Amino acid sequence: MRIEEKVVQLLINTKKTLAIAESCTGGSLTNRLTNIPGSSNFLKCALVTYSNEAKIKLLKVPETTIRQYGAVSTQVAISMAQQIRKPLKTDFGIGITGIAGPTGGTKAKPVGLTFIAVSTGVETLCLECRFEGSRTSIKTQAATQALRLLHEFLA
Repeated sequence: MRIEEKVVQLLINTKKTLAIAESCTGGSLTNRLTNIPGSSNFLKCALVTYSNEAKIKLLKVPETTIRQYGAVSTQVAISMAQQIRKPLKTDFGIGITGIAGPTGGTKAKPVGLTFIAVSTGVETLCLECRFEGSRTSIKTQAATQALRLLHEFLA
Protein backbone atom coordinates (compact mmCIF):
# COMPACT_ATOMS: atom_id res chain seq x y z
CA MET A 1 0.00 0.00 0.00
CA ARG A 2 1.36 3.45 -0.93
CA ILE A 3 1.99 5.99 1.83
CA GLU A 4 -0.85 8.25 0.63
CA GLU A 5 -3.29 5.33 0.82
CA LYS A 6 -2.19 4.59 4.39
CA VAL A 7 -2.59 8.26 5.37
CA VAL A 8 -6.04 8.51 3.77
CA GLN A 9 -7.17 5.33 5.51
CA LEU A 10 -5.92 6.61 8.88
CA LEU A 11 -7.50 10.06 8.44
CA ILE A 12 -10.85 8.54 7.51
CA ASN A 13 -10.76 5.87 10.24
CA THR A 14 -9.86 8.40 12.95
CA LYS A 15 -12.24 11.07 11.57
CA LYS A 16 -9.40 13.62 11.55
CA THR A 17 -9.36 16.62 9.23
CA LEU A 18 -6.55 18.22 7.25
CA ALA A 19 -5.64 21.53 5.62
CA ILE A 20 -2.55 21.98 3.45
CA ALA A 21 -0.41 24.99 2.49
CA GLU A 22 2.02 24.12 -0.28
CA SER A 23 4.65 26.26 -1.93
CA CYS A 24 7.49 24.48 -3.73
CA THR A 25 5.43 21.31 -4.24
CA GLY A 26 2.87 23.25 -6.25
CA GLY A 27 -0.07 21.12 -5.17
CA SER A 28 1.68 17.75 -5.55
CA LEU A 29 0.75 16.64 -2.04
CA THR A 30 -2.88 17.64 -2.45
CA ASN A 31 -3.02 15.90 -5.83
CA ARG A 32 -1.75 12.64 -4.37
CA LEU A 33 -4.35 12.72 -1.59
CA THR A 34 -7.27 13.71 -3.80
CA ASN A 35 -6.48 10.93 -6.28
CA ILE A 36 -7.81 8.55 -3.63
CA PRO A 37 -11.58 8.18 -3.20
CA GLY A 38 -12.83 9.44 0.15
CA SER A 39 -10.48 12.40 0.44
CA SER A 40 -13.45 14.76 0.76
CA ASN A 41 -14.07 13.19 4.17
CA PHE A 42 -10.96 14.78 5.66
CA LEU A 43 -9.43 17.38 3.31
CA LYS A 44 -11.00 20.74 4.13
CA CYS A 45 -8.66 23.14 2.33
CA ALA A 46 -5.51 23.21 0.25
CA LEU A 47 -3.73 26.32 -0.98
CA VAL A 48 -0.68 26.72 -3.18
CA THR A 49 0.85 29.84 -1.69
CA TYR A 50 3.77 30.17 -4.04
CA SER A 51 4.50 33.87 -3.62
CA ASN A 52 5.47 35.69 -0.45
CA GLU A 53 2.42 37.90 -1.00
CA ALA A 54 0.13 34.84 -0.89
CA LYS A 55 1.83 33.57 2.25
CA ILE A 56 1.31 36.95 3.91
CA LYS A 57 -2.21 37.75 2.67
CA LEU A 58 -3.84 34.33 2.59
CA LEU A 59 -2.01 32.48 5.37
CA LYS A 60 -1.21 35.47 7.57
CA VAL A 61 2.47 34.51 7.76
CA PRO A 62 4.03 37.62 9.33
CA GLU A 63 5.91 39.66 6.75
CA THR A 64 8.61 40.23 9.37
CA THR A 65 9.14 36.45 9.61
CA ILE A 66 9.68 36.18 5.86
CA ARG A 67 12.01 39.20 5.87
CA GLN A 68 14.03 37.92 8.83
CA TYR A 69 14.33 34.22 7.93
CA GLY A 70 13.38 34.01 4.25
CA ALA A 71 10.42 32.25 2.68
CA VAL A 72 12.36 28.98 2.76
CA SER A 73 12.82 28.51 6.49
CA THR A 74 11.65 26.54 9.49
CA GLN A 75 9.81 29.58 10.79
CA VAL A 76 7.77 30.07 7.61
CA ALA A 77 6.92 26.36 7.26
CA ILE A 78 5.71 26.29 10.86
CA SER A 79 3.65 29.43 10.37
CA MET A 80 2.13 27.99 7.18
CA ALA A 81 1.15 24.75 8.94
CA GLN A 82 -0.31 26.57 11.93
CA GLN A 83 -2.15 29.23 9.96
CA ILE A 84 -3.74 26.94 7.33
CA ARG A 85 -5.57 24.92 9.96
CA LYS A 86 -7.05 27.90 11.85
CA PRO A 87 -9.93 29.06 9.61
CA LEU A 88 -11.56 25.63 9.37
CA LYS A 89 -10.25 24.35 12.71
CA THR A 90 -8.77 21.21 11.18
CA ASP A 91 -7.01 18.60 13.26
CA PHE A 92 -3.86 18.85 11.14
CA GLY A 93 -2.17 21.51 9.09
CA ILE A 94 0.76 20.94 6.75
CA GLY A 95 3.12 23.64 5.51
CA ILE A 96 5.74 23.00 2.82
CA THR A 97 8.26 25.53 1.54
CA GLY A 98 11.50 24.96 -0.35
CA ILE A 99 13.61 25.39 -3.45
CA ALA A 100 12.71 22.91 -6.19
CA GLY A 101 15.26 24.28 -8.68
CA PRO A 102 16.98 24.06 -11.00
CA THR A 103 17.61 27.74 -10.18
CA GLY A 104 16.99 29.81 -7.08
CA GLY A 105 19.44 28.11 -4.77
CA THR A 106 22.30 29.77 -2.92
CA LYS A 107 25.22 28.44 -0.92
CA ALA A 108 23.24 28.98 2.29
CA LYS A 109 19.99 27.66 0.82
CA PRO A 110 20.75 25.21 -2.00
CA VAL A 111 18.32 23.72 -4.49
CA GLY A 112 16.50 20.87 -2.77
CA LEU A 113 16.34 22.55 0.65
CA THR A 114 12.80 22.03 1.89
CA PHE A 115 11.02 22.60 5.18
CA ILE A 116 7.96 20.50 5.99
CA ALA A 117 5.83 21.25 9.04
CA VAL A 118 2.84 19.46 10.54
CA SER A 119 0.75 21.21 13.17
CA THR A 120 -1.95 19.76 15.40
CA GLY A 121 -2.74 22.91 17.29
CA VAL A 122 -1.11 21.35 20.33
CA GLU A 123 2.26 20.64 18.77
CA THR A 124 4.09 21.48 15.58
CA LEU A 125 6.99 19.55 14.14
CA CYS A 126 9.17 20.79 11.27
CA LEU A 127 11.69 18.79 9.27
CA GLU A 128 14.56 20.30 7.32
CA CYS A 129 15.17 18.17 4.25
CA ARG A 130 17.76 18.28 1.48
CA PHE A 131 16.48 16.53 -1.60
CA GLU A 132 18.43 15.91 -4.79
CA GLY A 133 17.44 15.40 -8.39
CA SER A 134 15.29 17.18 -10.92
CA ARG A 135 12.62 19.73 -10.07
CA THR A 136 9.93 17.08 -10.44
CA SER A 137 11.88 14.63 -8.30
CA ILE A 138 12.36 17.20 -5.52
CA LYS A 139 8.62 17.99 -5.53
CA THR A 140 7.77 14.29 -5.36
CA GLN A 141 10.26 13.64 -2.55
CA ALA A 142 8.91 16.60 -0.56
CA ALA A 143 5.31 15.43 -0.92
CA THR A 144 6.31 11.90 0.11
CA GLN A 145 8.16 13.17 3.17
CA ALA A 146 5.14 15.27 4.16
CA LEU A 147 2.98 12.15 3.94
CA ARG A 148 5.47 10.21 6.07
CA LEU A 149 5.51 12.93 8.71
CA LEU A 150 1.71 13.08 8.84
CA HIS A 151 1.61 9.28 9.03
CA GLU A 152 3.83 9.42 12.13
CA PHE A 153 1.30 11.72 13.80
CA LEU A 154 -1.57 9.41 12.87
CA ALA A 155 -0.03 5.99 13.59
